[in-house]
Amino acid sequence: MMEFLIIAGALVFAAVLLIPAILRRNKIQKNGVEKDAVISRIEKKWVDSNEGGSVIQLIYYVTYVNQDGQTVEAQLLGVPEHAREGDRVRIKYLPEKPHFAILMK
Repeated sequence: MMEFLIIAGALVFAAVLLIPAILRRNKIQKNGVEKDAVISRIEKKWVDSNEGGSVIQLIYYVTYVNQDGQTVEAQLLGVPEHAREGDRVRIKYLPEKPHFAILMK
């Protein structure tokens, strides 16, 4: 019974974290503005793994010029393969929430 509660709790916790990200991605995909951007930095963050150790998570950021002509840095939702700082990518973002962008294929 205790194992079931732990698993159920972990699933609820994961859902609480994942659902907003999925909803944000879908909204950007549907209503976002496409722009060219440059990968401005790649942040390395240590996170706990399911196996008890730690792994490095890469968080990508892009810089682009928004519709108002202002330069914005946004966290990139989606990981470009073999991307490096300075690489050009195509993104979509929401003008009302410009600090998150998704990678266009």
